[in-house]
Amino acid sequence: MSAALLELEDVTLRAGERTLVHGLTMSVMAGQLWCLLGPNGAGKSTLLHTAVGLRSPDGGRVRMSGRELRDWPMAELAKLRGFLPQAQHDTFSTAVLDHVVLGRHPYLGRWQWEDESDLSLARAALAHVDLADFEHRDVLTLSGGERQRVSLAMLLAQDAPLLLLDEPVSHLDVHHQLLLLRHLQRLARERGKAVVFTVHDLNLAARYATHALLLFPGGGARPGTFQEVMTEAGLEQAFGHRVIRIATAGRTVFIPE
Repeated sequence: MSAALLELEDVTLRAGERTLVHGLTMSVMAGQLWCLLGPNGAGKSTLLHTAVGLRSPDGGRVRMSGRELRDWPMAELAKLRGFLPQAQHDTFSTAVLDHVVLGRHPYLGRWQWEDESDLSLARAALAHVDLADFEHRDVLTLSGGERQRVSLAMLLAQDAPLLLLDEPVSHLDVHHQLLLLRHLQRLARERGKAVVFTVHDLNLAARYATHALLLFPGGGARPGTFQEVMTEAGLEQAFGHRVIRIATAGRTVFIPE
């Protein structure tokens, strides 16, 4: 069996005196689509930042493709994992296509310019987020949701085997939420990518995720398949609110009571 794309071993995360995650062990394999769930302040973004390598764990180990995360050169790490942060800030004017093609940067040498294959990947990524006609638009003229989709396209153009996304659907309308999650699902099923994304909508998670990581107040965490983790008792414990789980028409639906 090939090495997990991402492994967390006995990981602990803290924010000041507060323990966000304690003793988390989990593996993310190719072809899996993970949703990361938990109440506000539970440590979802902090966990993603740790998995990406933007911060060190306060305990435990993080490995990527079988190698300690800290031992990967940054240039090589950029070819293994892509990250979409929660907040995006545009500071200068640029055409949408020029912005998206920045996702190809890890594959270019110091003095190398993108070629037609890079531009083709960038255009395909724009099509996947329903922005095929936007390549000449200035990013500063876009709405918040459109700007979110440009950032998603840049991540897709990076074409890394592991994708980590922090609230990727938070600024999107229903149509584009489903469009994006269907594409991430296809990337996992058909191309063997591993995807980890944070989300607040339990029903979106139920519709697309194969696996779930549920964070609890006080540092607890429960990883596993979606069916194992997304139980009524577990969700009530995590969110402090009763949730009814209903199976209907071949789907699982969650209703807050």
